[in-house]
Amino acid sequence: QVQLVESGGGLVQAGGSLRLSCAASGRTSNTYTMGWFRQAPGKERDFVAAITWGEDDTYYSDSVKGRFTISRDNAKNTVYLQMNSLNTEDTAVYFCACTLARWDLSKSNQYGSWGPGTQVTISS
Repeated sequence: QVQLVESGGGLVQAGGSLRLSCAASGRTSNTYTMGWFRQAPGKERDFVAAITWGEDDTYYSDSVKGRFTISRDNAKNTVYLQMNSLNTEDTAVYFCACTLARWDLSKSNQYGSWGPGTQVTISS
């Protein structure tokens, strides 16, 4: 069992930046693919980004490509999401998750462990 805890959320003006962190504990393994998802009020949980283990291949949703960067520090069992050029549509609760899969990474049902989420609010 892996426990995940997100941090770094908050309130920022449009055009600003935030860096989210996700710390893993328990049965951690550097062989996990790590993903970020987000859920706005009244909407489904959407894929944001993922990073595989080993080659550190990265994947992004079209809505964040070029603005967000996912990275990981295996020594710290932590994955990061650097978010730049934020806009009001990025307002959501952001969740990190992990999976042993290396395919269909945009699908939330591929992930077995989830953090409780961190709120990100972008003001206009």
